[in-house]
Amino acid sequence: MNKKLDFFTRKKEEIGVSLNPVQRQAVLHTEGALLLLASPGSGKTTTIIMRIGYLIEEKGVHPSRIKAVTFSRASAQDMKERFKRFFPGHPENSVDFSTIHSLAFEVMREYLRKNRISFQIIEGTIEKEEEDEGGDQPPLHKKLILRDLYRKIKGDNITEDQMEELTTYISYIKNKLIPPDQWAQVKCEVPEAERILQEYEAFKRAQQGKLLVDYDDMLVIGNEALERSMELLWKYQNRYDYVLTDESQDTSLVQHAIVEKLVKRHGCLCVVADDDQSIYGWRAAEPQYLLDFKRVYPDADLLKMEQNYRSSKNIVGIANRFIKRNRNRYDKNMFTHNASDKPIIIKSLGDYRSQAKYVAEKAARIDNLREAALLYRNNSSSISLMNEFDRRGIPFYMKDGDNRFFSHWIIEDVLNFMRMSFTDRRPELLEKIHTKCTGYITKAQMAAIIGIDNNESVFDNLINFAALQDYQPKQLQECKETFQQMNGMPPRKAILTIRYKLGYEKALDRMCERLGFRREYLTGILNTLEDIADGLETLKDFAERLKYLETIMKSSKRNKNMNAITFSTLHSAKGLEFERVFMVDLIDGIVPSSDDMKKVDGEDSPEMEEAIRLFYVGMTRAKQHLELISYAKRDGEEVKESQFVTAVRNLQTPPKVESAAAEKPAASGRNKASASVSAGKPGDVIIPPNPYALRTFAGVEAGDQVLHRVFGKGKITAMDDAFIHIQFTNGLKKLSVDACLDMGLLELVKPG
Repeated sequence: MNKKLDFFTRKKEEIGVSLNPVQRQAVLHTEGALLLLASPGSGKTTTIIMRIGYLIEEKGVHPSRIKAVTFSRASAQDMKERFKRFFPGHPENSVDFSTIHSLAFEVMREYLRKNRISFQIIEGTIEKEEEDEGGDQPPLHKKLILRDLYRKIKGDNITEDQMEELTTYISYIKNKLIPPDQWAQVKCEVPEAERILQEYEAFKRAQQGKLLVDYDDMLVIGNEALERSMELLWKYQNRYDYVLTDESQDTSLVQHAIVEKLVKRHGCLCVVADDDQSIYGWRAAEPQYLLDFKRVYPDADLLKMEQNYRSSKNIVGIANRFIKRNRNRYDKNMFTHNASDKPIIIKSLGDYRSQAKYVAEKAARIDNLREAALLYRNNSSSISLMNEFDRRGIPFYMKDGDNRFFSHWIIEDVLNFMRMSFTDRRPELLEKIHTKCTGYITKAQMAAIIGIDNNESVFDNLINFAALQDYQPKQLQECKETFQQMNGMPPRKAILTIRYKLGYEKALDRMCERLGFRREYLTGILNTLEDIADGLETLKDFAERLKYLETIMKSSKRNKNMNAITFSTLHSAKGLEFERVFMVDLIDGIVPSSDDMKKVDGEDSPEMEEAIRLFYVGMTRAKQHLELISYAKRDGEEVKESQFVTAVRNLQTPPKVESAAAEKPAASGRNKASASVSAGKPGDVIIPPNPYALRTFAGVEAGDQVLHRVFGKGKITAMDDAFIHIQFTNGLKKLSVDACLDMGLLELVKPG
């Protein structure tokens, strides 16, 4: 025991690292399987590195016999650097830190070479010239191959949004190890997605003399290689005596399968994860694997690192109670010894357009912007924010800016409409937008004038040379006059003219119905363009502003580690921490999304549980200051405050509760956020916070005596996950478990 203590004492003196009892247990647990559940801010990476150092310095394990697998290259690099600082006597490369993809690639490469199969990786960066190449033989790149297949199958060009959806669909299928006969059961909004995937797989195998491989294929082939080649399996099993996987809540089924095979001989596996931070279900992460860990490793031990070193007591307490809305999780109780700070701020604005101005005004008063972050669900939210921050001269770093916004076909459409206002004598311009404006110009009518070069208005040429319907000449004349009026019009007014007078909104409705585009997403792009146009004087100013914003989005990457506020999606913020965090767009339909809120057999969907986890991740990025921002109107429509914000408000300041309402279930289970009870009516009973109230029913059972804040003393007669039955002097009451815990209604009465 003294030797083990010497290790911890020595490291404290050398590098100032002191571990708590659970962290020490994790370091000392070296043999067999261990599931280490690490709550946010619990010192996970420090514990992992100390465990590796303990194996080397105290157990005498050679560094090369240790394999540490993590989710991203950034995490692997962070581990290497941390190991070098903690244990400078051992080169950082002496321990094998890597991503699961690099491990799979190594296995795959060896397997294919032994079987004399040449291969080519078809992912990575792609040059613009390559992307623009057409013809029957596109360059061998995943994106270009899929684009070509879509064009051949659908007779149309795939949009960037559809490309993202399609590649996510393909990745999901491979990471879930879904067989071909079940591909059709996987939801995908891209038309003919299953057929495109079949053609894609056939294309990769049909290349003369080589197999084409994408990143997901590395995992699939690597896993198959370990199944088919006992020699290869034996080699890798005998290379490592200790395997550690980090961020395992983000690991897919095929990735888990590879690790399982790797450790089967010795069983010395340490899995570090937090099921409450699993937020990548859409790309095939398997949090259920963690919940079933004991089935795969029956003798495994479980440790919970629940102490949060990052956030104030206010934030930790509310976040801990918020995540308990989820049922499908390990029961954990995150806590902290940090002091309390100001309560979580909840700001409700009148309209969406006020949001960017509000957060920019707040940010302008922050001295150390590097310690502040602005988090949102969708990348599209960042454009209006970026526009406002730039106008105010507030520096920002955009962690994962989405340049696709500036190349979106809607923006190209709007610019083409504006170009038509400068000259209506270019038929090639009208050809690009003729199906998207009033006039109902057909392809045949467009073809009739496309070759006419008489320097006359395209609308006059249509009237004079194309076979028109009786109603068309009047509409075409009105179109011509509207375009002329747009010349010199302020950009924002011009966009409104395009949308409502030239018929672009109606055209989008038709396209959404025909092609399955999400209407709210397209409307959001148009509204963002209006925000960008606001205050600009000319259409030229608007076009230049778009190019400028695209440039500063790219250049904002240089602001990393500078005095600049961080813009990030909630997904990309995982693993980061800031003194101040602003979470925006917190309305139902965005956080949680409309899809998240769909019910399955009357119950919340797995997507809803993931949305709850995503919100929890956002909350736990904040150290001291957390602000949740919602609004009442968006795009002229009334919207509803996010049910998650309502839940936080009710947890932080329990609402007034009518005694008659106490018997009503709080929307049962995971949906309790919508169960805010009306307050302010005559006869309301105000229930102040009770420091002795039950916050969990762990250890509570039938027969126990409790004190209810309204009904007085009673005895529990029965309880389940949803309801608790209590016999009071005035009768038997059936109360909602969630309402009792969230509002602090019950206190345990000790015998005697």
